[in-house]
Amino acid sequence: MQLYMKQKVFSWKDKFSVKDSNGEDKYFVEGKAISIGKKLRVYDKNGTELAFINEKVVSFMPKFCVEMNGEEVAVIKKKITMFKPKYLIEGPGWEVKGDFLSHNYDIVDSDRIIVSIHKKWMSWGDSFELDIPDEKNEILAMAVVLAIDAVMDAQNN
Repeated sequence: MQLYMKQKVFSWKDKFSVKDSNGEDKYFVEGKAISIGKKLRVYDKNGTELAFINEKVVSFMPKFCVEMNGEEVAVIKKKITMFKPKYLIEGPGWEVKGDFLSHNYDIVDSDRIIVSIHKKWMSWGDSFELDIPDEKNEILAMAVVLAIDAVMDAQNN
């Protein structure tokens, strides 16, 4: 399953759609314009909330929690490293490997790829292609990618 996210460059709050391989809107992501810490919600086409990504602001390093159906299912933490950023995903036991600076990385469970992320260059705004082999991981994988992107975006600002 391939998903495509294109975030708007000039927006008071995060709001964008996630498209399927046919170019149809599949999910919608919306953030709060004014809040303490970044908060993103993922909705399906019917407006049902599927995931809530919440930044924990009382933390030494960036830390985001992902909730689905009111339960915390993953915590994404940025680790202290000397050169390359490194992320820890608690909950599903996934690991992040690759080049974050160029937005080309994989999230894996042991040796099985959960999602491959590729940033499209030469586009207006941030555009990402997510390749998710197993559809059952689609929502959580997308939420984890959004959390990692929020950490990188916060550090660049």
